[in-house]
Amino acid sequence: MVEAPLLSLTRLSAGYGEAAVLFDVDLTLAEGRSLALLGRNGVGKTTLVNSIIGVTRWRGGSIALAGRDITRLAPEERARAGIGWVPQERNIFRSLTVEENLTAVALPGPWTPARVFEMFPRLAERKTNMGNQLSGGEQQMLAIGRALVLNPKVLLLDEPTEGLAPIIVEELLKALTRLFREEGLAGIVIEQHARKILEITDEALVLERGRVVLSAPSADLIAHPDRLERHLGLGAAH
Repeated sequence: MVEAPLLSLTRLSAGYGEAAVLFDVDLTLAEGRSLALLGRNGVGKTTLVNSIIGVTRWRGGSIALAGRDITRLAPEERARAGIGWVPQERNIFRSLTVEENLTAVALPGPWTPARVFEMFPRLAERKTNMGNQLSGGEQQMLAIGRALVLNPKVLLLDEPTEGLAPIIVEELLKALTRLFREEGLAGIVIEQHARKILEITDEALVLERGRVVLSAPSADLIAHPDRLERHLGLGAAH
């Protein structure tokens, strides 16, 4: 008997209001696997993640998590089912301390505020600081920590390194490598810099105009960057 994938999208079509953005998207993610979601700006990457968390208008197809159909579940029900989300906007509580941000949402499971502090020592040093007193990089670490203490089955990250200093980017990529490679957490990451994210993920999916145009192991695309360049532009794979 073949084990069902952890997350599967079957011919998913979705958008906002009357606007269709995604068309017949198929995606499967096995337990403990990570996926890079790539494509130029405006091709539907964020809409795809938003469709998984449940904030777009469904137009067809289905979404299943751990064998359960979640297509019609509300976003909060999907979160309880195991969908973890780190949005571009980070969505931390700016008027709470770092520690309160984590304890306010924590659910039982292996990921605790203490483990988040161990992974991100910067946050441990600032655990009594308010959310609005953190740098952009620290806010991103806190956003990832908040998603982790919900103990999700799959973690979705929308451009986690955007606009951050190179040293912070490296720190975040090391944390994601640990989550995917050592902790075995399944994840989907949207990232403009393909090479960076291909190095720490197992598989890749490229979107164009709301449709999947390329699906391949990340290692294959690193070895053959020309396959990506025709979709992302010259040098995008480096």
